[in-house]
Amino acid sequence: MFIDYVTLMLINMSAGLFVLALFIFKDIDRQNNQFWAPAFALPGLIAVICGFAMTFSWPLPKPYNIAYGETSAMLGFLFIAAALSIARGWELFPLGIYAFFAGLAGVVIGIRIINLGLTNEPLISGLGFILTGSGGIFAELIILNRQRKWLRIVAAVVLITAAIIWARTGYLAYWMHLNTTGS
Repeated sequence: MFIDYVTLMLINMSAGLFVLALFIFKDIDRQNNQFWAPAFALPGLIAVICGFAMTFSWPLPKPYNIAYGETSAMLGFLFIAAALSIARGWELFPLGIYAFFAGLAGVVIGIRIINLGLTNEPLISGLGFILTGSGGIFAELIILNRQRKWLRIVAAVVLITAAIIWARTGYLAYWMHLNTTGS
């Protein structure tokens, strides 16, 4: 069995999405929320490193490198930019523009994974990409309407659902990878 570092990428993304969901639910409307910056920087750094490594070295079959590597790099840079913006008290609006395009890529990839039957569980993987991408597509809406609690709750539920999908996939992959016998 081939072993890769997608497990790290999945658990990292799950943790990052959970942090993002909590931030949106609890503190996106607060002025002094700089304490969130390290929680965004950590998954951002891991996602950028793993995403670039996968994008440039292609350790997986071709479509998986594109789906997981490139989206990890985009998500990672968004998280790093969010960490910097939060730490400095900058407005998040410009990041919402980038998040829209990165999120749209995630939705397209999710639909295509389902359409082509990629991965062992294409519906689950596809939904993970679609939900994660939806978070990016609607980021600007959340940023511009941060005072609307119901909208923040919906966004948090979508992101937590995506985080659960990726955590399930990642932890099951760890379980399977540790069962290999050296071949």
